Amino acid sequence: PGSVARSLLLSPRGKLVAPHWLLRGDGVVGLITDAGYDTVAAAALARFKIRVDADISIDERPVLEVWGQGAPGVLLGLGFDPTPGWAENADGVVAALGFRHEGPPRSVLIGPQLEEVVAAGAVPVGKLSRTAVLIERGEPVMGVDVDEGTIPAEADLVDGAVSFTKGCYLGQELVARIDSRGHVNRLGRGLVFSEAVLPPPRASVVVADDVVGEVTSVAESLDMRAPVAYATVRAEVEPGSPVVVRWEGGQAAATVRAFPLEPGLIESSHSSNTT
Repeated sequence: PGSVARSLLLSPRGKLVAPHWLLRGDGVVGLITDAGYDTVAAAALARFKIRVDADISIDERPVLEVWGQGAPGVLLGLGFDPTPGWAENADGVVAALGFRHEGPPRSVLIGPQLEEVVAAGAVPVGKLSRTAVLIERGEPVMGVDVDEGTIPAEADLVDGAVSFTKGCYLGQELVARIDSRGHVNRLGRGLVFSEAVLPPPRASVVVADDVVGEVTSVAESLDMRAPVAYATVRAEVEPGSPVVVRWEGGQAAATVRAFPLEPGLIESSHSSNTT
């Protein structure tokens, strides 16, 4: 067993390479990345493997996420301990990830097949259901909501992933400068739509005919009883602001919301200058 923490692999200029969860154990360290970024992270780390007795490899076993209040029971049924941190047994690895903002239990399973997890009581859900929860919790997906041009503070990825008391790391200068005396010009925000329509990704967010941002993920939220979206907008567009989302052939009205998206909760829990 070991501990799990959020972490960031950054470029020298302080922009995202691969956000991940770091699994620390006795003589072993694991990284869980968003889909498609395992090879990116492995290649980036390999460049710094100089006079270090370490092997870097990619785990090719199946990877599944188990969410919801019934998740601990499913994990127990598979022979895993649903406690914080991560653990390994003969069948695979389990890691408790959690959400950036409080949410249902969330773990990653590495090894078990989907059929085994379903037999233990899990119910498969579609991509839109997963996307809806990620949007509600303010969890951006690398390659979708954030990319190699994103500064961590723009997506609220610094808290819990960066230590300002430990040693140096790649990209530290920009992260530290923004934290100490700066701000970012754009922020990841939620949008809640007033119409039953799902805009396409890359639709424009508009205020008074001025494009102020872009939609990246959309889904139907059962909790909000409305379509929701993850969007990157100018920092001056405050939570509670009405906007129009436009795309070729359509448009829809929406309200900007701070994360997490919860019924009746509009005001941000932190200022746009604090990450």
